[in-house]
Amino acid sequence: MKKTTLGITGMDCASCAVNVERALKKMPGVTAASVNFATAKAVVEHRETVSFPELKQVVEKAGYGAVYGAEHSMQDMQEHARDEEIASLKNDVILAVALAAPVFVLSFPEFFGIMAPAIVLFLLAAPVQFWAGRRFYRGAFAALRNGYANMDVLIALGTSAAFLYSAVVTFGLVEGSLYYDSAAVIAAFILLGKYLEATARGKTNAAIKRLMGLQPNTVRVLRDGAEVEMPIDSLKIGDIFVVRPGEKIATDGTVIFGESYVDESMISGEPVPVSKRKGDAVIGATINKNGALRVQAKRVGAETMLAQIIKLVEDAQSSKAPVQALADKVSGIFVPTVALIAFGSFLFWLLVAHATFEFSLTILVAVLIIACPCALGLATPVAIIGGTGKGAENGLLIKGGEALEAAGKIDTIVFDKTGTLTMGKPDVTDVVSFGKEDVLRLAAIAEKNSEHPLGEAIIRKAGKRVPEPSSFKSVAGQGVKARYRGREIIVGRKRMMRVSAEAEAAADAMEAKGKTAVFVGVNGKCVGVIGIADRIKEHAAEAVAVLKKKGFRVLMITGDNERTAKAIAGQAGITEVIAEVLPADKERHVARLQKHGGNVAFVGDGINDAPALAKANLGIALGSGTDVAMETGGIVLVKDDLRDVVNAIELSRYTLRKIKQNLFWAFAYNAVGIPVAAGLLAPYGILLDPMLAGAAMAFSSVSVVGNALLMRRWKPETV
Repeated sequence: MKKTTLGITGMDCASCAVNVERALKKMPGVTAASVNFATAKAVVEHRETVSFPELKQVVEKAGYGAVYGAEHSMQDMQEHARDEEIASLKNDVILAVALAAPVFVLSFPEFFGIMAPAIVLFLLAAPVQFWAGRRFYRGAFAALRNGYANMDVLIALGTSAAFLYSAVVTFGLVEGSLYYDSAAVIAAFILLGKYLEATARGKTNAAIKRLMGLQPNTVRVLRDGAEVEMPIDSLKIGDIFVVRPGEKIATDGTVIFGESYVDESMISGEPVPVSKRKGDAVIGATINKNGALRVQAKRVGAETMLAQIIKLVEDAQSSKAPVQALADKVSGIFVPTVALIAFGSFLFWLLVAHATFEFSLTILVAVLIIACPCALGLATPVAIIGGTGKGAENGLLIKGGEALEAAGKIDTIVFDKTGTLTMGKPDVTDVVSFGKEDVLRLAAIAEKNSEHPLGEAIIRKAGKRVPEPSSFKSVAGQGVKARYRGREIIVGRKRMMRVSAEAEAAADAMEAKGKTAVFVGVNGKCVGVIGIADRIKEHAAEAVAVLKKKGFRVLMITGDNERTAKAIAGQAGITEVIAEVLPADKERHVARLQKHGGNVAFVGDGINDAPALAKANLGIALGSGTDVAMETGGIVLVKDDLRDVVNAIELSRYTLRKIKQNLFWAFAYNAVGIPVAAGLLAPYGILLDPMLAGAAMAFSSVSVVGNALLMRRWKPETV
């Protein structure tokens, strides 16, 4: 199976997105399709045999356009199409307002004192109806041709009914009142609303635009000892490039010469520049502050951290929250239902209530116009765009609607210990020998081929060159075994060897101080104990305190023995500890917490914690430098700052509140507006004028987008 992302052009409302989605899903070879109105993108899962031209043909047959290409080029094409659409809307708004204003004035001579023949009103209103409003007819025709109905159908029906009835009266075919003012002013209001909505939706994508603008266009690469300036796209892995003070770093790499401070705030949200020297990793698009650097490129193009962040945010903004399913379902059946209500109300007032034709026509037009589902379709995606964009600015990468909803229900937070609560780079603090053996050297030989952080600490401490063992075996969750010069060396838990009371006492003393005791044995007998300590991260205790204050249940899970685990957890302010857990069993403990009614967030390093992160209701993966685990968890934290766990959950909940606010107002607007427009309050002298219905419809969409734009005010709670 293959997944293709398309940029969709020409969509005017949420029901347009539903129509495109339906058309794509009906295509042979397509297994799934999701169209997001706010981002104007479609994500299509299909067989390899389905090509872009075929997908594009289906979209165009449905009455819309499709663009495809690399992420940046597609964004550029979409931007160009959006700019053209906004410019076209602006011109139509100017024309519609310029002509609708005199139509409105001339329609009320009793107020304005200006009389005009009906033919003048016809000539003024016709360009508004058929030129400025041509997009409504075009969209309605495309939708009906494909067996669907969208908002354009409602608008075209409503304004056409008012205009055509007025034209029939103007040319003397029947006697009656003129409604040119309703048709022209409604079209002007709706076009103005669409223009404001389109420009506002463009602003919600500001975070993506800023991220894309961070990448420098050129780079100075060393070729035969000389600096050669070339386009950034020509840079290859292994190239050495020069970064002068004040310049952006071209791509992800490793410093091979020089020292400087680098501003990584645009990636991590961290305002304090980070010291960089030989051997340190640097991130593309970050800014070199005060020293010249030579950097060897390690990742280029789509593999860079910036590119991955952009893709992650793009995917998140194109995703749908589960709560949106209701909105999508309603939007899909909304238009035909409204049409039935409108014509049913018309017939009721005309035939049952014996109202005048003009009164019944007013009811018909008002219902058709006020029932726009745009606000309903925009409610969720614009809030997701705002939340994920704001998160990206602050180093909080939220992977989409499901993560947002999960964060809103979390009540239990489980922290992994090593690399999450602690620095993940433990140091050897004690070496106890029970004979003449060089315990540290033996342990280093056994750990030579191990990638475990404790093994790395032992090798670092041994310092001098460590011999290679003749064989090596890792025992998951227990330790390692190796052979060297005919002897078996064992490093790990005490259950792997015979341990004396003296060794147990030494280990107990270390663990009482929060250190990890590692037993070293030769041929099955313990010959020494090594104490290793991993420092708690700087802001761990502060983050835990804030989470507890907010009412979360906080636990720590680790493979350490219970005494060591409790000592380390105590430093972070955590009282509930799950200790002596094998890596493969973390997932089982998360499931146990869930079984007892907990909505669990698991916070881990995103590498060896993948099963637990996936099992949890919400997985939060901590990133470190360019090794961010993009594929793990629902939220990725770029910085190694545990306070961002608080910020990520708060931003997710804030975004979810915005979604719920938007959905409430969108549903409430239609729930109240349609019955009033249908004449429910007419017996009490309250009748909704179609022009007011048009203004209200435009205002509803703009208000939803405006509410989402307020999210730009959000700031991290802990910094």
